[in-house]
Amino acid sequence: MTIQDISQIVGKLDVPAYRSKQIHKWMYQKGVNTFQDMANLPKTLQRDMDAQYAIDYGRIVDNQLSVDGTRKLLLQFNDDPQASVETVFIPEHHRGTLCVSSQVGCSLSCTFCHTGTQKLYRNLTASEIVGQYMVAAWIANDFPQKMNQQRNVSNIVFMGQGEPLYNFRNVSSAISLLTDRQGIGIAPWRITISTSGVAPLIPRIAKELRVGLAISLHSADNDTRSEIMPINKTYPLKQLMESCTEFAKLAGQQNRRITFEYVMLDGINDSDSDAKRLVELLKHLPAHVNLIPFNPWPGSAYCSSSPERIDSFCSQIRRSGIHASVRTPRGDDILAACGQLKSANKKLI
Repeated sequence: MTIQDISQIVGKLDVPAYRSKQIHKWMYQKGVNTFQDMANLPKTLQRDMDAQYAIDYGRIVDNQLSVDGTRKLLLQFNDDPQASVETVFIPEHHRGTLCVSSQVGCSLSCTFCHTGTQKLYRNLTASEIVGQYMVAAWIANDFPQKMNQQRNVSNIVFMGQGEPLYNFRNVSSAISLLTDRQGIGIAPWRITISTSGVAPLIPRIAKELRVGLAISLHSADNDTRSEIMPINKTYPLKQLMESCTEFAKLAGQQNRRITFEYVMLDGINDSDSDAKRLVELLKHLPAHVNLIPFNPWPGSAYCSSSPERIDSFCSQIRRSGIHASVRTPRGDDILAACGQLKSANKKLI
């Protein structure tokens, strides 16, 4: 909820307007989720708010911890078993990244992605997207917020379930809440939206949201990309690259560079010719290529390229002058790695 939303609620209760700012601070800076724990509110207001409203960020249905420290949460919203999504927290020495979902399921059917096997159920609301952060930040001991100290959940990537740009309105509202300096206060440059290529909306990420951009590319050949990513039939590579060029022109210096995600599929998109096409496609953009060894999931039809092939592919890109790196799989033992998410669990709690 925004401060304006809280103000509308408080305004109906015949109390001073500043109470809404107090509630907002308790919720988003101190992480309190019951009104009776908001110590500077009058007891009568606490009772009135508790009687009529509840602060609900979603119910933790499953909580799995990987051997490498990655944590995967299955969150359920509105007591609807179908309205469940996975969110993943990846701790590192210099930062902690939270991978959030934007939809329940996905409509894109990318053949290498586990989420693509789950039909789209619905978009997540802005509060459900922010709720993923609030739950993860609470588990990571980020509340109450501490001045002049980096949070444990320091970065957010929209790389979970769903296509963020097919839920643009709610994702936009969620980012406004996440970056609100009077509330959660995450810097926009610490947030990245990953899209499979909804070309017409990409420039709006720079112009309106001012956050980072990642493109799920996975092939620089139109035929191959259309085969593994059907969205390419709607927004082919030429249109996608034009939108990326426009993004780079509009973006600020801190988030101008675009990350191009490229899952390495043995015999599909990992040849020297594929690397050459990729270089040709990206050479005029401020690009960073993130090569991702394919993470298998139950029923998947692909195998990952060998480590030697991935290293060779990466070297070929770097020799062209384009930044490139190989992503280290995290959380693959609990199906929390890239491409493995799906709203399912073996054990409900």
